[in-house]
Amino acid sequence: MKHHIDIHVGQRIRRRRWMLGITQQQLGDAVGIKFQQIQKYETGMNRVSASRLYDIATALAVPVAFFFEDVPEEAPEGQDAAAPVEAGTTAPAADIFSEKETLELLRCYYQMPEEPRRRLFELTRSLSRAAA
Repeated sequence: MKHHIDIHVGQRIRRRRWMLGITQQQLGDAVGIKFQQIQKYETGMNRVSASRLYDIATALAVPVAFFFEDVPEEAPEGQDAAAPVEAGTTAPAADIFSEKETLELLRCYYQMPEEPRRRLFELTRSLSRAAA
């Protein structure tokens, strides 16, 4: 059975990898393992050892603590921690970032020059407030 912490760490690995626009193969090559092992880490199927997590953090240019940010204390009772959130409900941050569309949007956003990015952010914030 998958542990909710392993699932969370795997989601954070996937999120960062996507933010950087690198493949599982590229990450695997950077840390000296096969891409299939990266897949297993990202799904929480296999636990990541401390030394391997350090190597992954180095390859993804984040501190090891990044993988434990916003970690839930435990999985909701009777619910798989990796279960998708139904449309129309408020999703935890980890679920929002599991969507490829979200990650692609973020990647594109951070590729923009600073000034247009800031203006887009302010526009989005303004529209969000108006919709609330």
